[in-house]
Amino acid sequence: MSHLREEIKNTPSRVYAHTLGQTAQEMANYQDEPVQMQSGAVGKSGYLKLRFAKGEQRSELVEMERRVPSLVQKALYWDEEMPQLPCVTMISTSGCLLQGDRQALDIIVEKDACAHVTTQSATKIHMMNANYAAQVQDISVAENGYLELIPDPIIPHRDARFITDTLIKLHPSATVIYTEILQSGRKHHHQDELFGFDIFSSRIRAQYQTEVGDELHEKELFVEKYVLAPQQDDLRAIGVMESFDVFGNAILLTPQQYHEAILSRLEAKYDVENQIAYGATQLPNKSGIIFKALGVDSPKTKVAIRYFWQIAREEILGISLQKPFLWK
Repeated sequence: MSHLREEIKNTPSRVYAHTLGQTAQEMANYQDEPVQMQSGAVGKSGYLKLRFAKGEQRSELVEMERRVPSLVQKALYWDEEMPQLPCVTMISTSGCLLQGDRQALDIIVEKDACAHVTTQSATKIHMMNANYAAQVQDISVAENGYLELIPDPIIPHRDARFITDTLIKLHPSATVIYTEILQSGRKHHHQDELFGFDIFSSRIRAQYQTEVGDELHEKELFVEKYVLAPQQDDLRAIGVMESFDVFGNAILLTPQQYHEAILSRLEAKYDVENQIAYGATQLPNKSGIIFKALGVDSPKTKVAIRYFWQIAREEILGISLQKPFLWK
């Protein structure tokens, strides 16, 4: 058991979670240590590893490692439209992200395997008066693999500081659907909660990985980064959030043969009555499609993300989505 703990401690993604905010320019003003407990201490350095492989009749979660406060439920097969798909729910035993927290996630989908990964509920980033919270996600999908990473919204509380870095590595034949929904805060809780967080920094990178003999070949596909600092910049400005409160971002990485059919079914919309706007465009290097949505609340934004997700699944797999759960 001690050997396993040491391996988890030295996992590259977990090490990076501890150094990410130290080297990011936008986090330079938030390096002070909390007085309650040192950043990244035991109980504040979560780690979760999920590895999926193809079984005889369905894909399976064949390996799981975790370190508190990260936890995960067993794989379930509740998707009636895709019964071979293991569905895994990630959980945090701490309830929310606190100042000084460092979280790392590794997801590995092996050749011909598939997986759906989500969260138990929204990720809440608590109020802070020192330091910040950091998250690193390292995602690998092998040849003909298929992954849906569809977490619930992120809710930064006022004075929250958060930085996240996501790296998606996939074979050119693989498919990854990655989504994130960012709320502006607990806008019905307190007047200072709406865009009351200090900073939210997110970077998403993707690269193709192929093996030729004993050599690993990598090709960078794109990098998207946005830094939101509402105390310094007006997020209500035209061309940013304007009158909207929720931002939805969905990235689809899939072979080029599916792009035209998906884009032809997607429409750009600005619905004043229902207060929702969305649209899609192709990613660099013909690697996939990016879809963005703006809404006044998370349910409307979730519907928009689901609209994109359903079209993508139908065109790539020939399978639709089952009806959403009432509580999701």
